[in-house]
Amino acid sequence: MEHKTVIILGIESATSQVGCAIGGHEGVLASVHSSRGKRHAENLTPQIEFVLEQARVSMDEISVVAVDVGPGLYTGLRVGIATAVSVAFGLGVPMIGVTSLDLLAYPVRYCSKLIVATIDARRGEVFHANYRQVPGGVQRVSEPTVSTPDDLAADLLAHGDEALLVGDGALRYSETFAGLRGVDAAEPNIAYPSADSIVQLAHAKALREEFVTPTELEPVYLRKPDAVEIENQKRKLS
Repeated sequence: MEHKTVIILGIESATSQVGCAIGGHEGVLASVHSSRGKRHAENLTPQIEFVLEQARVSMDEISVVAVDVGPGLYTGLRVGIATAVSVAFGLGVPMIGVTSLDLLAYPVRYCSKLIVATIDARRGEVFHANYRQVPGGVQRVSEPTVSTPDDLAADLLAHGDEALLVGDGALRYSETFAGLRGVDAAEPNIAYPSADSIVQLAHAKALREEFVTPTELEPVYLRKPDAVEIENQKRKLS
């Protein structure tokens, strides 16, 4: 990839917001985001076509497909990954997976506090991970996990550091975190992972040639999908 311009298509669908972006060494050339509930499949194809047209890039110029690999909402995650894999297979190009929590932390990379990225996992839980500012970005300092908002609040109290909460998990359970000393919430306009951030983070990985093939791409689920969990509960009761 050293001898040609890297053009990255980024696909984001891990939460209720769906987005696509395209860019490379010049930054993000075009992006689009929308919130349509569970209708991820209906949005992604026209969004891909839109960003290609806006950036004046043809499909066969794409050299890398990057996608949010979770954690996130199961159905949306599956749709986004399936779409990204299909595009990569069709073009014969490599892929880069980026976690949704990394994407949330990236826009607040200039914050000197402990950054806590949170995603509403539904069923009274949040996906979360901690980050610290490093030169040029952020570094994850805890593995992505799932817990109740109360447990996360207790961890923050025990930690004692000043912290910045970012993501829709922090928004949904804002009352749980509101009284914590030294804990602030980021702006609501950056509460969802961004396809722009996928392109920016993936570009750095592309320069280091941190690629995977479509068959090697690993989603980060952290929890059984709700439908499977509900079915298991039914079996236990029957």
